[in-house]
Amino acid sequence: MVIVMKIFKNTHIILFALFVLSTKAVNAQVAPKESDFYRMTTVPTPEGVQLEGGGVEVLQDGSVAIATRRGDVWIIENPRMEGGTKPNFKLFASGLHEPLGLVQKGGSLYTAQRGELTKLTDTNGDRIADEYETIYAWPLSTHYHEYSFGPVLGPDNSFFVTMNVAFGLDGEWWRGDSRVPWRGWMIKITEDGEMTPWATGMRSPAGPGMIDGEMFYADNQGDYIGSGGLWHVPKGAFIAHPAGLNWAAEPGSPVKMRKETFFANIDSRQEVVNGRYVKPENIENEEDPDFVYEMKGKFPGQQLPAVILPHGILGISNSQVIVDQTGGKFGPFEGQVFIGDQGQSKIMRVVLEKVKGEYQGVAFDFRTGFQSGVMRMDYDQQGNMFVGETNRGWGSAGGKNYGLEYISWTGKMPFEMKTVTAKADGFEIEFTKPIDKESAQYLDSYYGKSYVYKYHPVYGSPQTNLEDAKIRGVKVSEDGMKVRIVVDNIRQYYVHEFTMDGIRDKETGSGVLHPVFYYNLNNIPEGDKVPASELSTKRLSKSQKAKRKATSQAFDADADNPNKTVSKFGVTEIPVLTDGQIEGLLKMNTCIACHQKDKRVVGPSFQEVAKRNYSNEKIVELIYRPQPKNWPEYATPMAPMPHVPKDQALKIAAWINSLN
Repeated sequence: MVIVMKIFKNTHIILFALFVLSTKAVNAQVAPKESDFYRMTTVPTPEGVQLEGGGVEVLQDGSVAIATRRGDVWIIENPRMEGGTKPNFKLFASGLHEPLGLVQKGGSLYTAQRGELTKLTDTNGDRIADEYETIYAWPLSTHYHEYSFGPVLGPDNSFFVTMNVAFGLDGEWWRGDSRVPWRGWMIKITEDGEMTPWATGMRSPAGPGMIDGEMFYADNQGDYIGSGGLWHVPKGAFIAHPAGLNWAAEPGSPVKMRKETFFANIDSRQEVVNGRYVKPENIENEEDPDFVYEMKGKFPGQQLPAVILPHGILGISNSQVIVDQTGGKFGPFEGQVFIGDQGQSKIMRVVLEKVKGEYQGVAFDFRTGFQSGVMRMDYDQQGNMFVGETNRGWGSAGGKNYGLEYISWTGKMPFEMKTVTAKADGFEIEFTKPIDKESAQYLDSYYGKSYVYKYHPVYGSPQTNLEDAKIRGVKVSEDGMKVRIVVDNIRQYYVHEFTMDGIRDKETGSGVLHPVFYYNLNNIPEGDKVPASELSTKRLSKSQKAKRKATSQAFDADADNPNKTVSKFGVTEIPVLTDGQIEGLLKMNTCIACHQKDKRVVGPSFQEVAKRNYSNEKIVELIYRPQPKNWPEYATPMAPMPHVPKDQALKIAAWINSLN
């Protein structure tokens, strides 16, 4: 009898343990992944074909045409490998000069080479181009950076092309310059070869795109461009960079802005020491920095960014702009904008609205993990997004030199912020699924801040004038599909970044797949404000906070076992966090945009940094004031990061040094 009871007791313990383990397993599955909703498939490439995707165009029969940076155009039949058969690659054209775009019109393909818009025509139906016709040619200097992007087909069947600036005139390798017309411009070209200058002020306009019949483009961080973003480009617009103003007075130019006006208001900071120009650096704690919005009344045609894609968070080398017009085949984001990023090998999602006559809107992360840098995208007839990729000479988070992949909606609804709209007193968030209304009532479920970028000749800008959002209260809709956030200190012209870590899916209890939004508030709309009596101002109790924190850390295997260390020179005792613990700091401060633990990306791996034997304090100094000359083998210089809090920078430094 005693033996039986003992066996029963042990069985009970085993069953209880199995229950706990199975519960943990179920809970672990609650955290969804991007791949649960958007599946990624790699199109296999034949040996010897270097498919550096400079242009992607889905043809009417479902084949995919790819223009490569190597100068070829391939047509890929059966790209989705239906029936289990491999795709068939057909060389359509070759001998082109780094084409970076592709579009079909009237049975021909058009591409922008470095020096011309070219029409490629197959006259006998064998899928080989028989005619290479120059539609319009423009001048080139010998500089490597004079890329040309496009074309984009306009509503009147004309073509739009954008053009990079060059760099390094008079030894200033960091400063963009326009040596020949029409570098730093967007131009419009008709089928019969008539060219019209359209707009200027662009630096590296890799992402021209048509949205609702109007031209937009995405640019990259650099001199006079504090962060990448999306701009509306009406005819005659001036964006930000002064180089293209060299040609603003040319016949046919619609741009009224002039170079003299620019430099009368913005300091070029061209300092000469010992007969050589000195590269301008960010001025920390600058008393009166310039901002783009301040020039709006001074610069004719000045165009503010519709959406800012914060550098290092939503990309570092923004590329193509496309609109989801699949009729719901690509998920719940019909009509929304998708922007690729070459450096971070990912795609972002953008929603625009017009307030007081100007475009503005919100940006979210969407899909990461591409095998190379995302350059060009297009949808097929089934709603799959084909993605052409490259990283040669540019670097990317995806370690392969090139690739062609496509992403497909799995049919499963992601729990996301579908859109965010500006209100007179804050923002309204609409979700793709009903939220847990209880968790949404607490102000602790939200955190926000706002900031702006400097307008200066330095390569990029740190986030400036940071200020935490003062959330007065929230109002959750009856159906649980919307939340109104009322903020006391919304600021015109600033990026408003909000994190929704406490919001939960009513059905599954999981968090928002991408819990952060970035809204660029060019104008504060008129309209009704939420009465104070309708707002929830609840705060979590200490026990509720502890429970929420414990839940968020439940699956961090190393959470309770931090090691201790002393900095290499014994100056400061700093706890060394585990990989799991440091991940949040690296993400929040955008370190992983350019660095990974053990792999070269845009910058060196953290392990390579550790091998330099810097002290923790020196690493912190280099976070605030980078020295690109220390890493000459990396093409993209690191931007200063003075907004990283000192205590967090020290923790990151200690973790980096622990890798050596």
